[in-house]
Amino acid sequence: MEINDPRVAENMAEMSRVLAQIGDSELIEGFLRDILTPAEAADIAARWALVKALDKKIPQREIAQDLGLSLCKITRGSRELKKAGSAFRRILTLITEGGALR
Repeated sequence: MEINDPRVAENMAEMSRVLAQIGDSELIEGFLRDILTPAEAADIAARWALVKALDKKIPQREIAQDLGLSLCKITRGSRELKKAGSAFRRILTLITEGGALR
């Protein structure tokens, strides 16, 4: 499936709706581990770790060395984190303020 294929948006939306309703973190983790290859899971985990590190003001070069990520990925994460209404920021806020995700 290509990036611009409308089925990408349809399937992402469907998975998002279902995951939002589940309320069982073990089931969600199992689903993610089943649907992703080990390399994809490691990549996603590293990207989330970089967002958390950026939020803690850890220097980008230190993050790159620690997580083995390119500065391009870290810069992209930084840009996404700074966007108005950033989903990264909203989820970090839920975690740090003891919201529903804690």
